[in-house]
Amino acid sequence: MEISALPSNVRAADLSFEQVASNPKLSEEAKITEASRQFEAVLLRQILTEATKTVFKSSTNPESSSDGIYQDMITNTLADKISRAGGLGLSRVLNQQLKHELRTPAPPTENAPHV
Repeated sequence: MEISALPSNVRAADLSFEQVASNPKLSEEAKITEASRQFEAVLLRQILTEATKTVFKSSTNPESSSDGIYQDMITNTLADKISRAGGLGLSRVLNQQLKHELRTPAPPTENAPHV
């Protein structure tokens, strides 16, 4: 199986989470930004899935097996679009916190050698 190299103008938003994490062409800050956005999208999927469970079922419109598939597709797309638009703001806050931790040096531990 041959895997082609990624183009030089890679956008983190176009990659899966695994591709973002292992891509050497992306900066740590770009990886953090995309991970924060994808985390928000996961939470939105859960919220939207639970919210749509309360929709009343109709006896005139029986539920088919394809209904669940389409509902999942709609939920996933909607969650992704909301997170890309900055929907809840959780992604922004998480992104700021993680970038702050990336720039802040870790405090020395007890077992660390003192220089």
